[in-house]
Amino acid sequence: MLSKKFLLPAALAALGCVPLSSMADTATATFDVLLTITATCDISAGAGSNINFGNHIRSETDLAADNNIYVTCSNNTPYNIGLLPTNTGATANGTGNLISPVSSDQIPYALWQDSAHSVPWGDTVGTNTEAGTGTGDQQTVPVYATVASADYTPGDYSDTVTVTVTY
Repeated sequence: MLSKKFLLPAALAALGCVPLSSMADTATATFDVLLTITATCDISAGAGSNINFGNHIRSETDLAADNNIYVTCSNNTPYNIGLLPTNTGATANGTGNLISPVSSDQIPYALWQDSAHSVPWGDTVGTNTEAGTGTGDQQTVPVYATVASADYTPGDYSDTVTVTVTY
């Protein structure tokens, strides 16, 4: 036969009148919520960034032209932008040669980081690249170019410049 001592607590528990803490033990654990933001940079150049000296006659000297490239890096991400002309003559100091498919002439040119043409571009980090810090927004980076003389065989001349962002 069931005792009264057992029946009353059992009846109260069945009705929900006894706190659960008196009926069972508990255990707890924790976990973390994690997120890693990876630094990124994008560089925009292409046809919109072409530097076009335009048309000149052979007697003209000290030609100058400029345009912009654009870099977008994660906020507070340090970066370096380097420029390397394709037809460099084995140098990496921002100088190149414009070539023509119809002439053997090579027209030397230089790329500069400043409008005074005193800081050459290159692709050696810490030596001749442009350093900056990302803001999360697109940043404009001007590129200046010079040609000493137009005294070459008439025709169209070009070179391709590789833009590298190191971050």
